[in-house]
Amino acid sequence: MSERSERGLTRPDLNALPNYVPGRSVPGAIKLASNEVPYGPLPGVVEAVADAVANVHRYPDMGVVALRDRLAERLGVPAERVVTGCGSVALAEHLVRATCLPGDELLYAWRSFEAYPIIAATTAATSVRVANTAEHGHDLAAMAAAITDRTRLILVCNPNNPTGTSVRKAELDEFLAAVPDDVLVVLDEAYKEFVTDPAVPDGVEVYGDRPNVAVLRTLSKAWGLAGLRIGYLVAHPEVAGAVRKVVTPFSTSMAAQAAALAALDAEEEMRRRCDLVIAERDRVQIALAKLLPGVPPSQANFVWLPLGERSVPFAQACEAEGVIVRPFAGDGVRVTIGTAEENDALLHAAEKYFV
Repeated sequence: MSERSERGLTRPDLNALPNYVPGRSVPGAIKLASNEVPYGPLPGVVEAVADAVANVHRYPDMGVVALRDRLAERLGVPAERVVTGCGSVALAEHLVRATCLPGDELLYAWRSFEAYPIIAATTAATSVRVANTAEHGHDLAAMAAAITDRTRLILVCNPNNPTGTSVRKAELDEFLAAVPDDVLVVLDEAYKEFVTDPAVPDGVEVYGDRPNVAVLRTLSKAWGLAGLRIGYLVAHPEVAGAVRKVVTPFSTSMAAQAAALAALDAEEEMRRRCDLVIAERDRVQIALAKLLPGVPPSQANFVWLPLGERSVPFAQACEAEGVIVRPFAGDGVRVTIGTAEENDALLHAAEKYFV
């Protein structure tokens, strides 16, 4: 058999790549395994989607101009610096495609968002993982030390998924000062709306003018559009222009754009719902910390339980009580904040397991 016939139809390096694992849904159980907001679509969203559906036989606006312009106005930046896409994770992939050639290095903390190593592999970039601190946050000093001549892009998830920890302005300032000008730093701020710590910076406001910083945001979380997949980035015009070239054409549907515009009209209600999540987050975190020492403070809409080898058994115990959480085998468990009643069920299951 020839070498050509033995090589297979797909890349062999992908065999070792883990699949992305979504939060499980079990009929009749409480789902706290995906970082969704539990209060339904924002006012006006369902109606806007219904209106858009009447024209689904037409292609959507490829430039997503109405939403792009609306976001630019809201953020106070030129429209040329805003790019929309199929969620912030898709835009992260586009950024890597726009910056990395095979063999270039993509640097990120670990554990962080589980899509990062998948993005690196599928774009033929080399993953460079830097271990989190003992407090489950980014070790920015170690990340700065890990930069090489091959480093092209650095992902900083702030707040970090799945640990909920955050990077404050002083340490991020120091880190960015150490990053070479030809390395792009991407601040993944998917959970920005849940941040209450005033020391955690708004990436667009504080670092938006830096040519080598891009900021990712999503409407899937606080804005309640997880099922429609819509996100955006803010970057220097050169970076934003390169991303537009690699975005899958028409990947933002007309229904997603209509829903996003309607959601943005309901910002006051979005803020009210976030306040509910934040209050419950703090309550749940305090209760869980009494049961398990070392629970890190969260600035997102979830809480991290550093259970190590007990992660899967804890998730199984919760499922037996009708609550689905998200275990990361060997590391910990991420628990999304639900309604007060759902969180009470989670706390009951946790007390039963730990006590």
